[in-house]
Amino acid sequence: MLKECRSLSLWTNMCKFTTNAGMGPPLENVEGVFSNTGWYATNQFAVDVIFSNRMKQYDCLTNDSSLAAAIFVPFYAGFDIARYLWGYNISRRDAASLDLVDWLMKRPEWKIMQGRDHFLVAGRITWDFRRLSEEEGDWGNKLLFLPAAKNMSMLVVESSPWNANDFGIPYPTYFHPAKDADVFAWQDRMRKLERKYLFSFAGAPRPGNPKSIRGQIIDQCRGSELGKLLECDFGESKCHSPSSIMQMFQSSHFCLQPQGDSYTRRSAFDSMLAGCIPVFFHPGSAYTQYTWHLPKNFTTYSVFIPEDDIRLRNGSIEERLSQIPPEQVQIMRENVINLIPQLIYADPRSKLETFKDAFDVAVQAVIDKVTRLRKNIIEGRTEYDNFVEENSWKYALLEEGQREAGWHEWDPFFSKPKGESAGDGSTGSSAEAAKNSWKNEQRDQK
Repeated sequence: MLKECRSLSLWTNMCKFTTNAGMGPPLENVEGVFSNTGWYATNQFAVDVIFSNRMKQYDCLTNDSSLAAAIFVPFYAGFDIARYLWGYNISRRDAASLDLVDWLMKRPEWKIMQGRDHFLVAGRITWDFRRLSEEEGDWGNKLLFLPAAKNMSMLVVESSPWNANDFGIPYPTYFHPAKDADVFAWQDRMRKLERKYLFSFAGAPRPGNPKSIRGQIIDQCRGSELGKLLECDFGESKCHSPSSIMQMFQSSHFCLQPQGDSYTRRSAFDSMLAGCIPVFFHPGSAYTQYTWHLPKNFTTYSVFIPEDDIRLRNGSIEERLSQIPPEQVQIMRENVINLIPQLIYADPRSKLETFKDAFDVAVQAVIDKVTRLRKNIIEGRTEYDNFVEENSWKYALLEEGQREAGWHEWDPFFSKPKGESAGDGSTGSSAEAAKNSWKNEQRDQK
């Protein structure tokens, strides 16, 4: 796939983005927004390569699978589907996934736990791997619905609230430090910045999506003297300049993160890297997604304004954020800055000594998960009582010792549209969400 990198996207030449172990070309610090080293023009879908290269540096690798706590499958699932999403039939889209599971199931490692100790990574949203039917017009491949894949854990940049075999890991940012000192220096700098805007938003409206609140958010930014807007519509937009985006985030106390085409967006991680407190409008944008990497108590590092407060009641974002006392803002920002190490992917060609980065956190979480499963199998018990896969988003939110998921205040956010067995409740259809995210990639390139 890397040799034939031109085929990885119809609109983006991915060859430059697969250089430097997946980090892409270095970013020059012309405007002084970045540090002088460790910054790269990283593609938001490059995690497949970055993760695999980080794995090569992992301290505790073994070739003896009987000693392994978990088994990593170095298959670029995200790059695989990227090649065939447009204009290819479903048998072509599914071919590599079927070959992969066929090969895995014949391996001696598979027989130990039928794949329950296997994990793989795809730097794309889960909906690209969840085709519901065998109709040619349906979106994506069916990797995550294959019986063998249901046993494995797939790490994706956006997981499904209603399925148990995928887990959210951060989108890559532009910062890939090679040593601890680079991280300390960056954190210190983010603490000392003058932030002249109360809140900011970088994004485009979604006129085709009647449920999107982006139009109202853009209107509120325009109408506020305390808000800053970077419009990402057409042509030479500053939105595609990492320097312009990071400069705005560094100048803001709060960064608005409404849903993109699907629940999540890379921008949430870029803004936190800039020490900007994220404001989410749907729990699926972060709180139910990145449960390995973000604290359970979301009020410590973010603000939650339910979409309906904007959509139906036209609530004032400026008013809401202005009510937070300055000392509280200070504490929240410090929490965000302290989270930075575990939200970034370190340079895969070197090693951080004291920090655990996003890769370390994810691998440890997989090992812990498999270890618990082994223990439960030996003891003849299950982790939860009456596990309901459709409620899988609830289980990571349970308190220690809780064994059953009941009613949750976020239930309305995750109720499925009628007639859809697995989709994105926010956009009416997960396939539509995935398709739209690709269309916007296409528009960006134009």
